Amino acid sequence: MIYTIENEALKVQISDRGAELMSIQTKDGTEYLWQGDEAYWGDRALNLFPYIARLTEGKYTLDGRTYHMDIHGFVKGSVLEVQEQEADRIVFRLTQSEETLKQYPFDFVYRIRYELEGSRLSVVFSVENPNGRTMYFGIGGHPGFFVPMEEGLAFEDYYLQFDEEKNPVRVGISPTCFVDGNDREYPLAEGGKLPLAHSLFDDDAIVLKDMAKAVTIKSDRGSKAVRVEYPGMDYLGIWHMPHTDAPYVCIEPWSSLPSRQDVVEDLSTQPGLVHLPAGETYENRWVIRIF
Repeated sequence: MIYTIENEALKVQISDRGAELMSIQTKDGTEYLWQGDEAYWGDRALNLFPYIARLTEGKYTLDGRTYHMDIHGFVKGSVLEVQEQEADRIVFRLTQSEETLKQYPFDFVYRIRYELEGSRLSVVFSVENPNGRTMYFGIGGHPGFFVPMEEGLAFEDYYLQFDEEKNPVRVGISPTCFVDGNDREYPLAEGGKLPLAHSLFDDDAIVLKDMAKAVTIKSDRGSKAVRVEYPGMDYLGIWHMPHTDAPYVCIEPWSSLPSRQDVVEDLSTQPGLVHLPAGETYENRWVIRIF
């Protein structure tokens, strides 16, 4: 089922499957969210939990047992219940089930809240741990945005404008999309810019750390732009389908990274995962702003 929230500036639609964003439109009808196309990428804005990206051999261990989980975890394929809804705000909820416990041996309460304030859409993740032991997880978003955003402009007319004029670090990712340890500085153009070109993604995703905590997709030849803010996320994925002329860019705020190359991770010792003690709640917020 598709749910709608809106205010004086934006109309946003969300599916209960994965609590995935389906549309972000300004009141003039301009669509900013990638609408999915199997020729390039059939999804629109996945929510990632309890793991980010790939596990080596599709599995991990915990307390001496082996578990199997698909890329990006199970929220993306789950139907969430609507816990609250107002005109400009909605809360989705997911708890453990027989199916999730096969993949992830924890009880949990996962919520995602979407709320509008002017031209800003806040996305708030929260996770409650009702277990008598620590939970381990990754959490994040995977939204795609149309590029170009206006008629008469090309993909290459756009760039990513980072909020700080500093060079981030590109996380070393192997050709099979696992962490390989070969991190290196990732120089930006003057002013903290990353000019867009389809060839940027020939080696798959660009994953950054030590980066600015906000980035804007924009063009000096156009008036429309999208800004993504992620103050509580340690990593940022930038992606479109490799070796294509895909007319979108994904800006992906992540709390953690994929598995290390050739390592079947122990979830309790993998670097970077959230460790949530028994009885506590984790919350993280990121924001999409439309210009």
